[in-house]
Amino acid sequence: MARSLVIKVTAGAEAPERCNQAFTVAAAAVASGVEVSLWLTGEAAWFAVARKTLDLDLPHAAPLADLLGAVLAAGTVTVCTQCAARRDLTQDDLAEGVRIAGAPTFVEETLADGAQALVY
Repeated sequence: MARSLVIKVTAGAEAPERCNQAFTVAAAAVASGVEVSLWLTGEAAWFAVARKTLDLDLPHAAPLADLLGAVLAAGTVTVCTQCAARRDLTQDDLAEGVRIAGAPTFVEETLADGAQALVY
């Protein structure tokens, strides 16, 4: 059975270390060949906006744009439906490859055989 990792990041620039940890773990898992689904919720939703500067200004951390790029290249990145709506974000606002989906999709992914969920 293949293992998958579903990571939900609930923090944005207001909690840079927690946010960066989620992106770092997601990128490391992708680099290890793990199927990754990264969910951006709350203030983290802003990191999915196309042409937005992705900088947490966190010393000793990989650039967020590089980490997100790695996940987009080999995994799935999702913005929570409600989080997008609260920020007036539509699919047209998001970077290529990022989708909008809701709680039913998150639940389905986390309950799949072999799935492991982490929340930051």
